[in-house]
Amino acid sequence: MQILDAETAGVVGDVCELIVPGCARTGAVVYVDALLARMDDGGRGAALAAFQSLAECVVGGRDALSERLFTPEFGFARALACEAYYSDFVAPGTDGPGAWEEIGFAPPPATRIRKDWSYLGVEG
Repeated sequence: MQILDAETAGVVGDVCELIVPGCARTGAVVYVDALLARMDDGGRGAALAAFQSLAECVVGGRDALSERLFTPEFGFARALACEAYYSDFVAPGTDGPGAWEEIGFAPPPATRIRKDWSYLGVEG
């Protein structure tokens, strides 16, 4: 992790999984952490506040989350969780499968892509 401590990584990971099931399996929290490391202080603070504000929804599940669907915090966290998962990121040391395989996204050009996440500071 570049930015998140263990406790905050747990919150971010749990919220991502609640919003986009499959995030935990692919290690989306590593992707979000890498994005946070590249944000300015204001953006990073807003993202972290968004995840923290949704932390209580993890305990309450989808019902609790449904009450927050139209908040800016949900929108921000959802955008990061969706990007982390649907970019087909699979964190090093995580088995996956990635989102593309799981959802059957396999047009010929996509199957030839060899992803390089080094721009995020994630080697693997």
